[in-house]
Amino acid sequence: MPEPSEIAGLRTELEKRYGELREEIRQELLRSDEEHFIDLAGQVRDLEDESLADLLVDLGLEIIDMHLAEVREIEAALTRISAGSYGDCMDCGGEIETDRLEAHPTARRCWDCQSKYEKNHAGPNHSTL
Repeated sequence: MPEPSEIAGLRTELEKRYGELREEIRQELLRSDEEHFIDLAGQVRDLEDESLADLLVDLGLEIIDMHLAEVREIEAALTRISAGSYGDCMDCGGEIETDRLEAHPTARRCWDCQSKYEKNHAGPNHSTL
């Protein structure tokens, strides 16, 4: 388990990233406002242009969704720090390795439990059968 000074450093890192993400989301929303789909669609000349306009809007929304998911992970990690449970594996209750937390400060599982989780829960590139 990380030492209190290591946890303080990780908290600072998490808070910094949280601020960066909030700014990135704000910038993406501002960009989105500037490039409304209606404006893009009004400029299209054919179906290919319309498809590109759709893709650009979807891409902007996907970026925002990814940032929001990371914000939620950071908030959860900060909550665990405040509750004193940061560094505890949510599956086995054991300690999450310090080097894992340094590499992935929002980690909720130790290496072993994360490996098992990934094997048992199909991702986008894995079959569910």
